[in-house]
Amino acid sequence: MAINGEDRISGERPIIMVTNDDGIDAPGLRSLVRVLVSTNLYDVRVCAPDSEKSAVSHSIIWSRPLTAHRVEIEGAEAYAVSGTPADCTGLGLSEALFPSLPDLLLLLKSTVLSGINVGSNCGYNIVYSGTVAGAREAFIYDVPSASISYDWKRGDINVNDFVLSAQACLPIINSMLSAIKNKTHPTNCFLNIDLPTDIANHKGYKLTTQGKSLCKMGWRQVEEEAQGAKMLSTMLMETESGVVSDNNDTSAHHSNDSRLFKREVRTVVVEEGTDLHFLREGYITVTPIGALSQVDVDCQNYYKEWLPKISSSL
Repeated sequence: MAINGEDRISGERPIIMVTNDDGIDAPGLRSLVRVLVSTNLYDVRVCAPDSEKSAVSHSIIWSRPLTAHRVEIEGAEAYAVSGTPADCTGLGLSEALFPSLPDLLLLLKSTVLSGINVGSNCGYNIVYSGTVAGAREAFIYDVPSASISYDWKRGDINVNDFVLSAQACLPIINSMLSAIKNKTHPTNCFLNIDLPTDIANHKGYKLTTQGKSLCKMGWRQVEEEAQGAKMLSTMLMETESGVVSDNNDTSAHHSNDSRLFKREVRTVVVEEGTDLHFLREGYITVTPIGALSQVDVDCQNYYKEWLPKISSSL
């Protein structure tokens, strides 16, 4: 994307607001912000959860005020918020936190990036994803956005993989901002981007569709909360990751009559020819998605005949 020197000198650079669901200290978000800042092309804002919020989907908090405290991230104005990814996007896009942002939104000079998530978000996992919800919330408010996830596997996290992932996304981000500036960016979808595990040797970009891939879950009874592996934002299990913390204290609800159960992944189903399939083939998958739950035409036709029959029997 061509951004002329006049834009840089005047300070009228495109604004990119970054959120995530792994928390403001997560390596994916920090790497993405560092790469964006290093280009000197963008005005980077961060509004992200103050703790890990994986798999909270598009939930929001109604019951209490949210706390936002300033966090030092070099080159960016950043806040950690005691809310969900959708909360963070909503607050960040409002004039309450960043007063100048709503005016710039009207000038089509902003976008929201959610990520980089620790683990892929493809298929049905998109429904559970807080990362995708962070981008979806922006889309609902007519702000161009993209969710970004890295297909991290078990083992120690290599921060450089997130740096490479962020760098691999720059052409997509630049092209998005160019289209936004030219008013050619589509307004009826947002992007879900997934990066393969071997990001250094990826096979290029692949336009895909959301498939029906999913992790089939089971339940296992345990004796204590710390027993067994933790569920990661990858929707997989890990025992030594050091990535996810569980801050939910359920001890107040325990009694002699209560039992503890934990989820565990039984199988992973991959639908051929869709997002997860191509991600595992080594491609950077780019999947346009929306916020509406559209049904199959056959289902719509079935109920078109079905509902009048019920009405006639009343």
